Amino acid sequence: MRVLLKASLDTERANEAIRTGKMPQLMEEALGQLNPEAAYFTLDHGRRTAFLVLDVQDSSELPKIGEPFFLDFGAEIDVTPVMNREDLARGLSRLT
Repeated sequence: MRVLLKASLDTERANEAIRTGKMPQLMEEALGQLNPEAAYFTLDHGRRTAFLVLDVQDSSELPKIGEPFFLDFGAEIDVTPVMNREDLARGLSRLT
């Protein structure tokens, strides 16, 4: 199942990672482990935020998904099922 991960980083923890030069390494490790289909980085409600599109095969993968962001950045995490255009078309075709 395709999911959208929203990770809002704790400002102080992210500031520390930037000050110490660890931010690039920590983010690359997290992205390398998760291998997202897409990754976007922005501000959301004044916090550094990552939006990742992931393909999750089983709910047991959720700890692997969230822990790098919890441990390294004290992040708040939201995971939401999402569809791409093809998924939507397939789903809508099953309505009739």
